[in-house]
Formats: sequence, structure tokens, C-alpha cells
Amino acid sequence: MAQRIAVIDYGMGNLRSVAKAVEHVTAPGDEVLVTDDPTLILSSDRVVFPGQGAARDCMAAISDHHLNRAILDAAQSKPFLGICMGQQVLMEFSEENGGTELLGLYPGRVRHFPGGRGPDGTLLKIPHMGWNRVSHNHDHPLWENIDEGSRFYFVHSYYVDPDDGDLIEATTDFGVTFASAIGRDNLFAVQFHPEKSADDGLQLLKNFVNWDV
Repeated sequence: MAQRIAVIDYGMGNLRSVAKAVEHVTAPGDEVLVTDDPTLILSSDRVVFPGQGAARDCMAAISDHHLNRAILDAAQSKPFLGICMGQQVLMEFSEENGGTELLGLYPGRVRHFPGGRGPDGTLLKIPHMGWNRVSHNHDHPLWENIDEGSRFYFVHSYYVDPDDGDLIEATTDFGVTFASAIGRDNLFAVQFHPEKSADDGLQLLKNFVNWDV
């Protein structure tokens, strides 16, 4: 059965690349719609929430597009995939810009990387940019056909630190061990960019498109 997948457009994020990657893994007849219309978002079968940039700018853009309620409702009612900033804003508070209130779907903070050196003595440059390994905490449908420890592409200076450790679906090491994926019920959110992560990234998007929640 054909489905509509909404990619939330709030004026920030690599929307076209995300939409094209999702289109690549959909079945004939499926529609991928980039939209800021709350009605269309909430009437879609699945929702992808991408984003990049500063937390305060992101929250301002979400408010300017009147999307706060639609994002929270979609995150609790249908298959929902958050990407990069689309993961971070699900927490309560970010340390960025001296402190920014977020959407508050889950208790927890977004923290700045401490930097320093890795176990091999390599200087850890911030932002964390490039390929890194993702270690699965649990079996999950979105990890299907993706090997444990596969590498995904990251670009970020902050990471989520949820109060509830059971939310964490995967971790990655960069000076600290951080939550590179979180999930609960119908929601899955990742810090890395699946649209930039070659075959494993496309596989994750395919798994999302076919996820039977």
C-alpha cells in the first residue's frame, strides 16, 4: 500500500539530500513530501525530522513555522525519524548559546564535547566531523542488515545525554561515550547523517520506510 512520508521543513537542515535519500529507498507509489504544513505532517504515514545548525536558531525556526505541536504530536503517534538536530531538540535543554530550552519530549540535556585526546593520543577536534563507529545497545528493526560497529557520518559539536538510559539505542566514542541513537515505541532518532552514510545509511532509511511499528 502506497504511503506518504513527510520531511519536516522548518527552514534549516539538509532537506533535499534527506528527501532524495528517502525517495531512493521507497516503493513505487510512495510519496516523499518536504513540507512545513502541520496538517500535512500529521496526516502523513511517516515523518522524518532532519536539522542542522545552532539549537537556539533551530528552536526559533520551529516556532516561526508554528511546528512545535505538530512535531511533538507526530513523534508520539506515528513512525518518526529524527536526524542530527532533529534528535537533539527532543531533549529538554541544550548547553549551546549559554542555554536553550528545547522541545522537551524526553528528560535530558544536550552537552558540548569536552575535547581532549582519544585513547591513542589523537587530538579530538570539535566539531566531531567524519566517519565513526556506532555500537548497538539493543536489537531494533532499524538495525536490520546493518552490522554492529558499522561506520556512519557525523557533523556535530554537541551530543544528547538523556536521563533515561533505556532510551539509548546506540553509542559512539569521541572523548566520551555518547548516545548516537535513541528510540522509544514509534520514535527513532540519530545523531549521524544516514543520507551521507553510504550503503548503511540507505539501509537504515529503508528500514525506517518499512518499519511496522
